[in-house]
Amino acid sequence: MSVSLRNGGGDDLYQPLAEINVTPLVDVMLVLLIIFMVTAPLLTPGVKVDLPKAASAQALNPKAPLIVSIGKDGALAFGADPVTLDTLGPVVKAKLAADPTQVVHIRGDADAAFGDVVLAMDRLRLAGVEHIAIVTAPGARGAGSAK
Repeated sequence: MSVSLRNGGGDDLYQPLAEINVTPLVDVMLVLLIIFMVTAPLLTPGVKVDLPKAASAQALNPKAPLIVSIGKDGALAFGADPVTLDTLGPVVKAKLAADPTQVVHIRGDADAAFGDVVLAMDRLRLAGVEHIAIVTAPGARGAGSAK
């Protein structure tokens, strides 16, 4: 036995639509995609730095990276939290209490003063941090080229 959805007499103008309208679904999905694309770069912790390039750079894959960032103005940050030069060593050492063999990554801006990077490394060494790595961007500027 079949049931007809249309009125046989033709008097009624209403005819049910048995299809799903996917246009609103596509609209919502595109808006969500744009929102995620815009907010994804903002989720990177730390200070925004322009890493110098090195041809011999190798990727490290630590358990959970401990990152010390040095901005071009000399601003220090441990992860996303700003720190001072005096508190850098104790804060990092406290975080390393669980695993003292973990590597601390130093991300110094390419325009940061070399002395600021060395001073941060010195404070970490004085605090007892033994494994320090300098993070660079992959790629080379060329042999002996300056900025």
